[in-house]
Amino acid sequence: MILHIRVVPKSSRTAVKEDNGGWKVYLTRPARDGLANEQLVEVLSGYLKVKKYLIRIIKGEKSRNKIIEVDDGNG
Repeated sequence: MILHIRVVPKSSRTAVKEDNGGWKVYLTRPARDGLANEQLVEVLSGYLKVKKYLIRIIKGEKSRNKIIEVDDGNG
């Protein structure tokens, strides 16, 4: 599964919302030293109920707009 996500770092709370055919994820950590990316994987893992290692950022490591791949765990 491929997800198009807009990240909002340094938010007051974490949240996941669908937004115009994509997703918007609010994170409490800043976009510095990979902290927001790390939290993004944690938040998506809990929201989608998959293990963290099945979630991979394939584009946008240093951008607010990211493309995420979520493996279904079946290889």
